[in-house]
Amino acid sequence: MNKEQKNEKQISSAVIRRLPRYFRYLRELIRNNIMRISSKDLAERMNVTASLIRQDLNCFGGFGQQGYGYNVKYLYNEISNILGVDKNFSAIIIGMGNLGRALANNPLFEKRNVKIKGLFDVSPNVIGNKVGDLTVMDMNDVSTFCRDNKIDIAVLTLPKLEAPSAAKLLAKAGVRGFWNFSNMELELPEYDVKIENIHLGDTLMTLCYELAKEDNRASEDKE
Repeated sequence: MNKEQKNEKQISSAVIRRLPRYFRYLRELIRNNIMRISSKDLAERMNVTASLIRQDLNCFGGFGQQGYGYNVKYLYNEISNILGVDKNFSAIIIGMGNLGRALANNPLFEKRNVKIKGLFDVSPNVIGNKVGDLTVMDMNDVSTFCRDNKIDIAVLTLPKLEAPSAAKLLAKAGVRGFWNFSNMELELPEYDVKIENIHLGDTLMTLCYELAKEDNRASEDKE
């Protein structure tokens, strides 16, 4: 194992999950023609500590200069590279219900330099329909399509009981990453793939918890 691989393994998942937030804030700074920023000013914008920012960025080499701060465009480009924005990953969406259609029409893929190349479903009522510039294809053709187009990512918006078999089929066809909205904790230990299990309800319940906590605190103050 070389030094670069060792350092990569030592970076915590918490740091990795904060990188997209840096990406968003730095992109906004560039849009506002702010080309230099200190860790203190960036921390104030992000509502974190300057120490945390320095610690996070030091995991990848630091990028800052004492007395100068950070070159915003340079830091943005470096974080973009770390996040794989420069890799031009390709993706497909499996399941063209309401969520699948909404994601297919969402500009977030283009903004992250991920190209949606195919849309798939099993329903005869959906196959052949146009969503944006793409035509929904038959799930029976997905393996060949993935191999021919070297698809990197599958976005799963299908029913949760169908997710494991679909994911295994896609992994066999060379798909390396899964963005899973099926409400199932998808695991494929027999394949060398990466999985992000997305549970939209969890974030809603977290918000409800915070509101309930405030309501309980207010009730206690009145007693």
